[in-house]
Amino acid sequence: MAKLTKTSVEAAPLRPIPYFVWCQELPGFGVRIFPSGKRVYYADYRIKNGSRRRIAIGPHGKLTTEEARKLAIVTLGDVLKGGDPAEERSVRRNSLTVGELCDRYLESAGRGLIMGKSGKSKKASTLDTDRGRVKRHIKPLLGAKLVRDLTQVDINRFVRDVMSGKTATVEKTSARRGKAIVTGGAGAAARTTGLLGGILSFAVSEGIIPFNPVRGVRRPADNRRQRRLTADEYRQLGSALRAAEASGETQQAINAAWLLALTACRLGEIEGLKWSEVDEQGGCFRLHETKQGASIRPIGRPAFDVLGKIAKNRSATFILVAVKGKGPFGGMPGAWRRLASRAGLPDVTPHTLRHSFASVAADLGFSESTIAAMIGHAVGSVTGRYMHHLDSVLIAAADKVARTIYEYMTETDSEEAMMINERGEDLDRHSLRSVGNG
Repeated sequence: MAKLTKTSVEAAPLRPIPYFVWCQELPGFGVRIFPSGKRVYYADYRIKNGSRRRIAIGPHGKLTTEEARKLAIVTLGDVLKGGDPAEERSVRRNSLTVGELCDRYLESAGRGLIMGKSGKSKKASTLDTDRGRVKRHIKPLLGAKLVRDLTQVDINRFVRDVMSGKTATVEKTSARRGKAIVTGGAGAAARTTGLLGGILSFAVSEGIIPFNPVRGVRRPADNRRQRRLTADEYRQLGSALRAAEASGETQQAINAAWLLALTACRLGEIEGLKWSEVDEQGGCFRLHETKQGASIRPIGRPAFDVLGKIAKNRSATFILVAVKGKGPFGGMPGAWRRLASRAGLPDVTPHTLRHSFASVAADLGFSESTIAAMIGHAVGSVTGRYMHHLDSVLIAAADKVARTIYEYMTETDSEEAMMINERGEDLDRHSLRSVGNG
């Protein structure tokens, strides 16, 4: 074979074992053909002592034949100057720091080369979360350490440090007057260690380290996921939402809180909910993009009643529009903290509402598979051929759970309402003092 070209590379037949096809025009430049059909470009050379070296340049498809040729010329040119590119690559890999590995991982993930749990490229929102955990926990504690030197002892120490709040901080964000409150704790330690394990698995796949030191390390339980609301706490939340309407809280935040409680949707799914995704006649939300991909969520009547009270500005794409502009409402994190404090439930998060919805469903006797479908877990997601029709049993189940929660939230207790209002007044006074001091 003469010069390697795209045509000749792709025409090379498959054989039971891998083999090389070498370019006659550029000695040392070749492509390896695998039985699977994969084709990888290589540079082959000898160093001064006569030993042969072979270094992978990159896979065909991600590199064109001409791009691979140019890289081979550079590699072989370094050999003529007395270098050993394979040894230099090995040294670079062996001296990689955890911080540098994180950057490489995030770059690959940003290019869609890292798959998430669903087998698809990580979403932009997931990558933003990953970057935050790398920046606020992994790099400060492990960033300067060499990847090859990491041990399970280091990982265990990392888990303890994040749990104890060693990386706790408050920092400004790009949002106007925005700030990120990094507290640490068991949940942060569990989730960040999971990310670290994924990054080190990437290092194993790249040949940087032979094994993943996170494997076998016990992670703390994420207690936040075990929290659920009682009937009385639902009543406190309902009273707080009604009181918030009179205290100047944005209507978008109040509507979002009701929808979170009555649908078990994730916070991002409610924030980004579009009118085009609401199918009231079908009794569901047809979500185009979620953590698990597109899915249908059976929705109860109380949630549609909440939507019915929202001004139906069909020219707006999103149901909860930004206070200024036509984009989605983005002030829910701060608003939720105010609402939870007003309700006397400062440890309750939007995820708690999701877990509580599932818990109420279990209390009512629904099966795990039914609950999984209602809350959009991967194992129970309604997708594929079911995208156009939702089982009436699921709709009835979601309706029963939503009505039960709504009844909890709308039960009135005069003493409780008075306490809620007093907390709201205290919050308002505190807010005014903060504005005055600012």
